[in-house]
Amino acid sequence: MEAVADKLGPMDIVISGAAGNFLAPVLGMSANAFRTVVDIDLNGTFNVFRGCHDLLNRPGASLIAITAGQAINASALQAHACAAKAGINQLIRVLALEWGPEVRVNGISPGPIAGTEGMARLAPDAATRQSHFDRIAMKRWGEVEEVAESAVFLCSPSAGYITGTILDCDGGSQIGDASRGDLSRGMA
Repeated sequence: MEAVADKLGPMDIVISGAAGNFLAPVLGMSANAFRTVVDIDLNGTFNVFRGCHDLLNRPGASLIAITAGQAINASALQAHACAAKAGINQLIRVLALEWGPEVRVNGISPGPIAGTEGMARLAPDAATRQSHFDRIAMKRWGEVEEVAESAVFLCSPSAGYITGTILDCDGGSQIGDASRGDLSRGMA
């Protein structure tokens, strides 16, 4: 990384988005499988942010970690991902405290995003995809570009007073279940 910084100058923006996930009950998961996801997600985010710190443009750098709704909302068959993402959320807050005012540290928590490897694995068939659509307030999956625009915002001067925040880019998927059929009655 130092060679890049020597050539291009200090880093203004760093995004850490490594993720590992698979569906498995706790009793069907080895300690190694659990550790592997925590190592990819949480330790990976720590290593990226710690490793780039001395190469950052200070003051003014913006760091973003990609997290997930499982950090707050428990999800069966995903103990490993839930624990890792909860750790990332706290790491974001700690780094915001320790590195402010020179470096802003925030997170983006995407919901189901179309065309991603995660959704291909977690919703592999039409019935599972429809179940996701039905629960989301906006009744659709997000687009990769919408997550990118969230990152652009968090790195912009418009977010200059925002640090230690997790921005949900999830169509309302974390606020509850919108699949009840009687919800549309109040819209007439």
